[in-house]
Amino acid sequence: MSEILIVGGGIGGLTAALCLAKQGHRVQVFEQASVISEAGAGLQLSPNATRVLFHLGLQTPLAEVAFAPQHTQIRHWRTGRLISSNLLGETVRARYGFPYLNVHRGDLIGVLERAVCSEPRIILHVGRRVDAVRQDTDVVSLVADDKSFDGEILIGADGIRSVVREVLFGPERATFTGNVAWRMLIPVEELPAGLLPPVAGLWWGPGRHFVHYFVRRGELVNCVCVVEQTGWTVESWTEPGNPDELRAAFAGWHPTIQNLVGAARPDSLFKWALFDRPPMPAWSRGRMSLLGDACHPTLPFMAQGAAMAIEDGAVLAACVAGGGDISANLDRYAHLRRSRTSGIQLGSRRNATIFHLSGVKAWLRNRAAGKAASSRLDGLFRYDAIRAADEG
Repeated sequence: MSEILIVGGGIGGLTAALCLAKQGHRVQVFEQASVISEAGAGLQLSPNATRVLFHLGLQTPLAEVAFAPQHTQIRHWRTGRLISSNLLGETVRARYGFPYLNVHRGDLIGVLERAVCSEPRIILHVGRRVDAVRQDTDVVSLVADDKSFDGEILIGADGIRSVVREVLFGPERATFTGNVAWRMLIPVEELPAGLLPPVAGLWWGPGRHFVHYFVRRGELVNCVCVVEQTGWTVESWTEPGNPDELRAAFAGWHPTIQNLVGAARPDSLFKWALFDRPPMPAWSRGRMSLLGDACHPTLPFMAQGAAMAIEDGAVLAACVAGGGDISANLDRYAHLRRSRTSGIQLGSRRNATIFHLSGVKAWLRNRAAGKAASSRLDGLFRYDAIRAADEG
């Protein structure tokens, strides 16, 4: 079995390590942070993602930290009128065999890290910044804190500013989308009792939208608030946000949204500019490839960014499972994944426009909402990353 080096200990890197170890490979993961954690934010894990996590035996620890919403709901920004609704809960589990879960990003990282640390085939290096990577015909290597490590395969799961991607394909310029996002976590106890139903809620408004859902067993509400804005382009998940600015951006919205933005606090509100990167025509060269945001960073308008990274890990492991030509196996992995991840990238980009329509266009959008949603969700949720390499 191969010795595999993974740069990046986030959701994609840790999932890939577990999938590869399950196939019998030895894996070393390098994470530059001294403690693996991610600033508080929520994730929506649809059945295509939970299928992989359950395959790794993580259903019990996931159940201990997640929240299972009963519906997705889209509402009108001012009146609160229900525009569209889709059943989740037991309906989704019965249809696809796996649940739809909301989870705090840090909680999912914790579940994955504990599983990685209990797997003898995986060595997790934390506080190890990777400064250089290279490959020859028979070996890949990296340098982390002046120490060299060798392997047979190297995977860049090092996020949107990937060192590995730049080595393979050169620097890439990102494009500002004209959208700025706020995120915040609100303890449920700070909100009026019964304010929110157990749903993943999306509110459409002119030039902006608002998302909310429960995480951490229902103890917290995760909010993502996106506004079209120019002149502010800080791309950082840890940039503090101004509660007064957020409240002004959603002035006049429904009382439910007023309650949520009214609970914003300076120490738990963050703001970042949304940048877009086009789908990449290639992910792999020789013994090196990319995974997750390193190759397909996705705008947060389909709630599939983490799911795509999780799927990547399963397909990658399946493609290298049988040994053989490493370069060909990595090319096959990229070929199997590019169409799906590109579709998610482009669909998320389209949603950035659709969510923010106004006037007659918004009225037409609202009338059409839900009519094609079931078929779109079916194709999204039924994808089986465990078997994709067998079927592709």
